[in-house]
Amino acid sequence: MAKPQRELTLRFLAEPQDVNFGGKVHGGAVMKWIDLAAYACAAGWSGRYCVTAYAGGIRFVAPIHVGSLVEVNAKVILTGNSSMHIALEVSACDPKSLNRRLTTHCIVIMVAVDEHGEKISVPEWIPETNEDKQQHDTAKKLMEMRKQIGQEMQIFVD
Repeated sequence: MAKPQRELTLRFLAEPQDVNFGGKVHGGAVMKWIDLAAYACAAGWSGRYCVTAYAGGIRFVAPIHVGSLVEVNAKVILTGNSSMHIALEVSACDPKSLNRRLTTHCIVIMVAVDEHGEKISVPEWIPETNEDKQQHDTAKKLMEMRKQIGQEMQIFVD
């Protein structure tokens, strides 16, 4: 079996249908691109169909203009039994200059499922570099924080 793909980048041009009423790319369009990249990354790592379990910590840092070359970089930073934590960064630039700037970043958790929709195990990702280890440790800390936030959020769903 080939080595799982840990990281990938989707590239495309922002189109007029992606624009909001303010003339910039709509946040919902950016979130769709993030979900697509997270899926492709998780599927490449696991070799399985994957579903989104969580998307959080999304930060819109800078607007994206129509006609911009957009790059969505996704990489596995933590694996569980069936889950994969994917760190995503969105950058954009004028395709004539290629002077990229960060526009959005977040973490998405994808879960691998079988043909019946049941969770299925994924290959373990083991950090190798110092940067990998730092991202891995941060993902674990964020997981604990999400548990606390989830408990606090129960007041809104009961």
